[in-house]
Amino acid sequence: MTYDFDKIILRENTSCVKYDLRKEFFGTASVVPLWVADMDFETPDFIRDAVIKRASHPVYGYTFRSDSFQRSIINWMGKRHNWEIKKEWVAFSPGVVPALNMAVMAFTSPGDKVIVQPPVYFPFFTAVKNHGRQLVYNQLTEKNGRYEMDFDDLEQKIDEKTKLLLLCHPHNPVGRLWSRTELETLVEICTRKNILIVSDEIHSDLMLKGNVHVPLASLSQQAADISLTCIAPSKTFNLAGLATSALIIPNEAHRKVYEKILDDLHVGMGNLFGITSLEAAYDGGEEWLGQLLAYLDQNLELLNNFIFSRIPGIKVVPAEATYLIWLDFRGLGLKGKELKEFVIQKAGIGLNDGPSFGPGGDGFQRINIALPRKILTEALEKLERAVKEL
Repeated sequence: MTYDFDKIILRENTSCVKYDLRKEFFGTASVVPLWVADMDFETPDFIRDAVIKRASHPVYGYTFRSDSFQRSIINWMGKRHNWEIKKEWVAFSPGVVPALNMAVMAFTSPGDKVIVQPPVYFPFFTAVKNHGRQLVYNQLTEKNGRYEMDFDDLEQKIDEKTKLLLLCHPHNPVGRLWSRTELETLVEICTRKNILIVSDEIHSDLMLKGNVHVPLASLSQQAADISLTCIAPSKTFNLAGLATSALIIPNEAHRKVYEKILDDLHVGMGNLFGITSLEAAYDGGEEWLGQLLAYLDQNLELLNNFIFSRIPGIKVVPAEATYLIWLDFRGLGLKGKELKEFVIQKAGIGLNDGPSFGPGGDGFQRINIALPRKILTEALEKLERAVKEL
């Protein structure tokens, strides 16, 4: 079956964050929305069919996750990532961001230090600060337009109060797919320093240009022992509104600590239709995903070629994964509020402002390219016109 990613879906007036909250977020509802990390493509038909079938039953009562939930995850991780996991390793979360918060609550105490690697997805910051923990920046280094982890800085930042590191893998927003060597170095440092790693791998299915994702915990027994891996079908299959994700926790002691927090907060039951959707996605989603990735590759090529040839003051940071692309606007000489206002008011597009991703974000913007190519082209043309008028 061939899927139509060029189809334009009208999302206004559906309580859609990306479209219906533009005025609240940007001060105007007229911007082309290229910000929130969901896709403007139809959720796949086989998932919708599964939800409709379940919804046809007249009772939406309390539910539980049967063996098919874990089995779907086990099969998907084996097929897509060559990682053999066990049923008992799989824990639930009503989202990856809630998982980050619960992990901070479970494995640290007020006043403890938690490391993040900015510029990074901004809920990482609040997951630490909102619970009275100390936020420690191990800022990524930029070399010739490519980002790397700064391991020397990491070692220097760790002290006896440092308990946890939040890893974004693949990285949002800089698009890095951390290599096996980089991950092994990180694991060695964190093992030696007694640091637990929470690896946010929600974008792990979204590999661009044939890249291959290596789950952190699959590296070795050592890596599995010190890590919790967060996954979800939400980014891959456009299911963010169904609040369903999973953690893979091989270490039994860590798993018990996490599940106690989940139980204490009474958020472990989950969403009936989220469970149905996860199983449908992971059981039958490979063909659709293959076509999606091919379309995203073409959108990325369009973005690269358009900006390189027509907007030379902007650079596209090379992306290895995700549909969220990091744009370098520093060549325009605009920073901070000036750049933000230019993008919104002059170009008429809604992007995520770089400084919101923490240190290293000034002069950058994040763009979401998971949308029909016609709309992406129109947005880039608006940006081109605005730059020419500077």
